[in-house]
Amino acid sequence: MSAERVVVDKNILRRWVERDAFVELLVKTLEGDQEVMELLHMSNVNAVLRLGYNDHGPVHARIVAGAALELLSILLSKGVGLTSLQQGTAASLEEVKFILVTASYLHDIGNAVHRENHELLGALLAKDIVDRLLPQVLPQSGPRRFRIRQEVLSAIYSTAMEVKPLTVEASIVRLADGLDMSEGRARLPYKLGKHDMHSISALSIKRVELSPGEDVPVEVTVHMSDLAGFFQVERVLMPKIEGGKLKGLVKIKVVDQRGDKVLVLS
Repeated sequence: MSAERVVVDKNILRRWVERDAFVELLVKTLEGDQEVMELLHMSNVNAVLRLGYNDHGPVHARIVAGAALELLSILLSKGVGLTSLQQGTAASLEEVKFILVTASYLHDIGNAVHRENHELLGALLAKDIVDRLLPQVLPQSGPRRFRIRQEVLSAIYSTAMEVKPLTVEASIVRLADGLDMSEGRARLPYKLGKHDMHSISALSIKRVELSPGEDVPVEVTVHMSDLAGFFQVERVLMPKIEGGKLKGLVKIKVVDQRGDKVLVLS
């Protein structure tokens, strides 16, 4: 369980792989699947090379998966219930981890087709992939694998800003997607090399941290070099929380470059 601040960075998933045998197996299976890796590559071809946006490929997928697992750990430590376990679509914590990690890896593969409606496209593309992966990673799931698959697809679709997540799990993936925003990795796409509010705000986010909160289960601390970074918080993080099942369970702290707390958002 998480008990301290965790930085949302490129190492966040590796730490889980090193200490959790199921996550290690799942990540190895995902990254050993040729179609998964090629779709992630094509997502970046379209997003970065053709549209001039920031990263939407394998690195982003790993960061989102690690952040989702950290959010899960904190929420469990605070006694927050999980929709899939409560409603019987999953029967174990491993199955919940499958939902979160797989949805995190696949949530942007729709970009391999087009940026427009990529969340819906991604959910459709993911169906056959999840059907292929489930027997490899969760052979004991039996017919329940179809329920688990639908939870993955629902979580992918729910990363769309205008879609309201139906589960805590989908809400976790939705928020985790928005947390990959430090050092220019903003989830509000911006044109690389262009100097406007989008790019200035993206480059102002220096570090994002997750930790258990005192008065709410989860605390997100966003360190900025300039308050222009608040544009990303306002346009990405706040809607990601407001539109899902984590509303009221997450607090955002914005901290300036001197370490002074500037703003707290619940």
